[in-house]
Amino acid sequence: MVAAPALAELREVCQPQAKLQSRNGEHWAGRLYMRRISLRTTRQLVRTSVSPNTLTWVMVVCGVGGGAALLIPGLTGAVLAVVLFQLFLLFDCVDGEVARWKRQFSMAGVYVDRLGAYLADAALMIGAGVRAARGGSELWVSVGLAAALGVVLLKASTDLVDVARARSGQPPADEESTQPRSQGIATARRFASVFKIHRVTNGIEASLVLLAAAAVDAALGNLDATRAAVAGIAVITWGMVVAHLASILSSSRLR
Repeated sequence: MVAAPALAELREVCQPQAKLQSRNGEHWAGRLYMRRISLRTTRQLVRTSVSPNTLTWVMVVCGVGGGAALLIPGLTGAVLAVVLFQLFLLFDCVDGEVARWKRQFSMAGVYVDRLGAYLADAALMIGAGVRAARGGSELWVSVGLAAALGVVLLKASTDLVDVARARSGQPPADEESTQPRSQGIATARRFASVFKIHRVTNGIEASLVLLAAAAVDAALGNLDATRAAVAGIAVITWGMVVAHLASILSSSRLR
């Protein structure tokens, strides 16, 4: 096995500042703590024959497993969901870092990475809906499915901008073009940014919300907190679907 590269050298190649500083390209938890952990994990993985695509598939399994973990009753399932989504984030960082170091890039890897994001967040919402329905109305399964559909639409609406631009022969949109031209939509976007309510549509944050709800449920002996959390996430998600679509259409991304 080859010697592990120095962390400084690895950081220069694997964690380009342009990506880390990108508002849309890097999760806040990555900047806050996960990139420190991922770099040390990558340092060991680049010494092996493991491919970036294999790590991406591990990421997908962790994310979908996080949703399935919510089927386990009580705090155990909620804690396991959080752990698996943290691993999802770790491997989401690591696969790209290993790819940059080994110079092993592929469109298949990009595709699976995006697919994994869709599957993981949708699985969490479905798992939360099934969890909320335990001992109560099956309607909660539908609420979870609605939240899952909303999450998928949110991600798809962003990705479809790139599809539309590519089919029109345009380069990917830069961050400046994402600014809404409508003053009202720009104000609403700033409001959402201040209160961070949009973050609960992401599986990493949603898993933490569901863990807090599970802790309340454990104290009260029911599932009222989980049901409130699922309903709240579904409402926020669909509000974000409408707002995000309006933001895209009022920006310069499709012009």
